[in-house]
Amino acid sequence: MGAKRYMISASKKLVSCKTLLFVLLALCCASAAWAGQWTALGPDGGDVRSLAYDPQNPDHIFLGTSTGTLFSSTDGGHSWSRLAHLGSGDDYVIDHLAFDPQSPNKMFAAAWSVENQQSGDLFRSNDAGKTWETISAMHNKSIRAMAIAPSDSKTLVVGALDGVFRSSDAGKSWQKISASSQEIHNIESVAIDPKNTNVVYAGTWHLAWKTDDGGATWRHISKGMIDDSDVFSIIVDSTNPSVVFASACSGIYKSQSAGDSFSKIQGIPFSARRTRVLKQDPSNSAIVYAGTTEGLWKTADAGKTWTRVTNPEVVVNDVMVDPRNSQRVILATDRAGVLASDDGAQTFLTSNHGYTHRYVTAILADKNDANTLFVGVVNDRELGGVFASHDGGQHWMQNSKGLDGRDVFSLKQASNGELVAGTNRGMFMLARNASEWSPINNVINRTAASHSAKTKSAKAEVRSILTARVNDVEITPTIWMAATSAGLFTSSNQGKSWSGGPVMGKQDFVSVRSDGNLIALATRNGVMVSKDNGATWQNSSLSSSVTSIRGVTISDGQIMFASREGAFRSPNAGAGWEHMQNGLPDKNISSISYDQNNKRLLATSTETGVVFESLDGGHTWTRGPDTGYPLRQISVVHGRFLAATPFDGVVMQPDSEDHSASTGAATRRSN
Repeated sequence: MGAKRYMISASKKLVSCKTLLFVLLALCCASAAWAGQWTALGPDGGDVRSLAYDPQNPDHIFLGTSTGTLFSSTDGGHSWSRLAHLGSGDDYVIDHLAFDPQSPNKMFAAAWSVENQQSGDLFRSNDAGKTWETISAMHNKSIRAMAIAPSDSKTLVVGALDGVFRSSDAGKSWQKISASSQEIHNIESVAIDPKNTNVVYAGTWHLAWKTDDGGATWRHISKGMIDDSDVFSIIVDSTNPSVVFASACSGIYKSQSAGDSFSKIQGIPFSARRTRVLKQDPSNSAIVYAGTTEGLWKTADAGKTWTRVTNPEVVVNDVMVDPRNSQRVILATDRAGVLASDDGAQTFLTSNHGYTHRYVTAILADKNDANTLFVGVVNDRELGGVFASHDGGQHWMQNSKGLDGRDVFSLKQASNGELVAGTNRGMFMLARNASEWSPINNVINRTAASHSAKTKSAKAEVRSILTARVNDVEITPTIWMAATSAGLFTSSNQGKSWSGGPVMGKQDFVSVRSDGNLIALATRNGVMVSKDNGATWQNSSLSSSVTSIRGVTISDGQIMFASREGAFRSPNAGAGWEHMQNGLPDKNISSISYDQNNKRLLATSTETGVVFESLDGGHTWTRGPDTGYPLRQISVVHGRFLAATPFDGVVMQPDSEDHSASTGAATRRSN
């Protein structure tokens, strides 16, 4: 998810060099069916890419994500439910949604692929989003823009990386209308004149174009624009088509001559001028909203003056104004999810009930309180970190004061109840009943000091602060260990100070586990083993095909690791390794853990929602429950499975399946 977000946020001129072959089918079904009826607990919020409302019932709203998932609301955006999934993977960015105003059961969704940015799809639904189909003529096109003509709902225009396409029969057939000019490509925005379907505007990664004759001829409309401007959004005034607004990386421009010339609007600082979306109030054409990377801006005088109406940390991806009541404004944002205002954008509150789009890295059940859970998330900066629930996951509160927007990769609890978080910049502790995390990053390494024959040998203390990324933390009764990008660090005084660094010349460690005196320490492509509690280390020989280890575990003296290349185990402390495949997927294993209460191994995969179980130390595996979500890790909390997902927060096993989590192993043993 982290790489995915960076690829989405970076310049779209950068095309991914990876090539993945997907069978791009429209997978769609109600959330309860495709998610196996597991409950998405939260935490609420995360990224939202697009919004659209049913023109005949504006309380019915659709929401698009960056992982191919659609959510819907039937109460004006106050609460959300998972509706469908588009595409066969999780890499589709749904940037544009549109209802047919004459037939609201018909709607369209445009998507582009993060993994293969030259690819994407256009989807159509004829039953208000319950089922979807791909439009074959647009298959494999990276679609970045879409518009339905206000004067004729059968006319659609989409912008893709390879040009502008139009349909005059509600999407049944398509024509490339930009074929007359090879310069028109990398389309980022489109708009159709509200009165004339032959007048089309197209914003590209290099300025904008316009056709007055349905694409037979095009002309550059760049007069007044700074050269090399990426044009992200174009809107045409619904009451006066001569008035056109265009947003670009160089600012926002306004034309009063239908694009013949533009002037840059004033009042928005340069730092906020990366404006992804412009939206006009449907009941008042003088009101225009500009969604930028530094907040939402509003003009009430057609662009003469602007006011920022959110805090500058809000990254706005889309804006929706209720056509019945323009005081109701809803925003699609990065990290904050859905923000809603009922006072004309003077104030905003989160409106994410039922909407979860979080990358969960850790789940921790409080040792002293059966109803308290903690989760760590990444990619959400000041809106992420650690979340806590005191009612078994029904409600969550952010508990990140002191983390200062850090990502959390590991959460552990000490015997005295204190929490320890490994972050992208150091380690932190939350004392019991404390409200703020405190850094525990003091490193004290002792090295031999210089001495002469007249002085006794001495040790010198070298003090530093650990600022590296902490990928994993292991807490035992006698020692704490941290696997970091700067080496392995250990503490014998509950985190008050640490010592350590590279081990055997290696330092970028992703996981560490211990069992008695046996310690397993992993890099991305290797495992090191200590049999004497870290006093000495041996390098374990792995196949050169192993390139991405996700985590290690130790059970009954054998070491196991999960990796992109599958799951491996060593019964002899790293002297030899076996690829575990009997019932387990042979690649993309995301975690292996040991369930002490039920004496079984559990494994998860990012390729499937199935929980895999082994009762014989990993020799054979059986398929457990199917969560319906790709999984990062699985935990058994009070007899019920809780799973961490890359995109959908924490998901919980339904009541009807609880028996399999708490007693499944015992049942199978007796058979």
